[in-house]
Amino acid sequence: MPTRSRDQAHNIMNKKLALRIFEGFSIQRWNDLIRPFDLVEMDKAGEKMVIAYLIGKYEEHKGTDVDWEWMAYASLFDLLKKIALCDIKAPVQQLLKKEYTQEYLRLDEWVLNQYRPLIDDDDLFSQFTIYIGEKAGTLPIPEKSQAAAKILSAAHKYSTMRELQMLSVVNERERLVKIETELQAQIQPYLDLEGLQMMMTHQRTFDFLLKIEQLRFQTRWNQTPRVPRTSVLGHSYFVAVMTLLLGRDTGVKMCSRRIINNFFSGLFHDLPESVTRDIISPVKQATDELPNIVKRIEDEIVGRELVPLMEPFFVGELMYYTNSEFANRITEKDGTVREISWKELNDEYNDNSFQPVDGRLVRVSDHLGALLEADSSIKHGITSVHLVRGREGMISHYKTGEMINGIDAGTLFREIVKQDS
Repeated sequence: MPTRSRDQAHNIMNKKLALRIFEGFSIQRWNDLIRPFDLVEMDKAGEKMVIAYLIGKYEEHKGTDVDWEWMAYASLFDLLKKIALCDIKAPVQQLLKKEYTQEYLRLDEWVLNQYRPLIDDDDLFSQFTIYIGEKAGTLPIPEKSQAAAKILSAAHKYSTMRELQMLSVVNERERLVKIETELQAQIQPYLDLEGLQMMMTHQRTFDFLLKIEQLRFQTRWNQTPRVPRTSVLGHSYFVAVMTLLLGRDTGVKMCSRRIINNFFSGLFHDLPESVTRDIISPVKQATDELPNIVKRIEDEIVGRELVPLMEPFFVGELMYYTNSEFANRITEKDGTVREISWKELNDEYNDNSFQPVDGRLVRVSDHLGALLEADSSIKHGITSVHLVRGREGMISHYKTGEMINGIDAGTLFREIVKQDS
C-alpha cells in the first residue's frame, strides 16, 4: 500500500461512503420467512468474519499461510456489493453468474459505478475492482490469497447455515427443506477445514461461537426507540471497517500486521459484552471509580466464561485485542505489552514483529458508529433525550483540528451530522 499525504487522503473515508456502509444495518435478510429476531446484513457480515477468524486460526495453526489483510478487505467489498444489490436475492445472482455471464458482468460494472463517486482512494477502488473480477472468475485469485478466499467462502456458507438453523425454530419444515439441501451441498467443498468441522460437529469452538452470537441479540441504545436498530455484533463489524478505512486516511504506510490487528481489534472490541451485556455509558460513568470496577468485573467474567472456550493458539491474540482495546500498543520481543504514542507507533514500532495496534483509532471508529446510530435515527424523526445527548457528547468529545492517530475526528464528526442542503 503506497504512502499518501494527508491532503491526498483527507476525503477517502468521506461522509457519503460512511453513510452508504451504514445502510448495511437496514438491509433485512430472510424477509420471506418468519423471523424470531431482526436479521440484517451488517450482523451477517460480522458473524461471517468471526467465523472466518476461527477457521483461519485453525488453518494457521496447521501451518497454512493465511492472507488476513486480503480477507479483511474482501469482507468489506462483499458488503459493498450486497448493499448495492440488496433487492436481488442470492439464488438469482448465482443463476445470473452461471447462465447469463455477460449480464452478470454488466451488473458488476454497474455496482462499481455506484461506488466510484464515493471512493476517492484510487488504490482502494482498484482493489475493489480487482476483487469483483476475482469473484466473477474473470481474474485469478493470487496464490497467496487462495487459502484466505476459501476460508472466507466457508465462513459465508456456515454463517448462512447458522441463520437458517435459528430460523428453523419458528418456520415450518416445508419452508426450509430446499434451502437446507442446497446449503448442505454448497458447504461440502469446505469440510476439510478443521475449524469448520469443529463448529459443525458442535465442539468447543461452536460453544464459543454461540457466546459471540449473543451479540446479535443485544440491541445498542436499548433504553430508547431508534431507527435503524443496531446490534452489538453489527456495530463491532462497522467499527472494524471504519478502522480499516480511517487507517488509510492517516497517510501512513502501515505494516500488514498493524492493518490486520486494527481490523480485528475493531471486530472483537466488544467481545466481553457477550457475557456481561452492554452497560450504557451514562451508567458506567455514574461514579468516578465505576468504569475501572466494571472493567475488572468484565475481565473476571471473560476469564471464567469465555477463555475456557478458546483454543490455546488464539486465546492470547484475542485477549490482546480486547485488553486495553482503545490504547495504542505493541508487544515487545519478550512478550510484554506496552502502551505507546502514535508517533512511536509510526517511527519505531511500525513493524510486523511488534504486533502494533492503533487502539485510539478503534476508539474513534467506535464513537463514529455511535454518532451515526444517534444521528441517523434523529434525522429519521425517531428521537429522544438519550439520542440527542449521545450525539452531542460524541461531537463535543473531539475538538476541530485535534488529531487522533492522524485523523481530525472533530471535523469528520461535524461533517457527519451536517444537514445536506
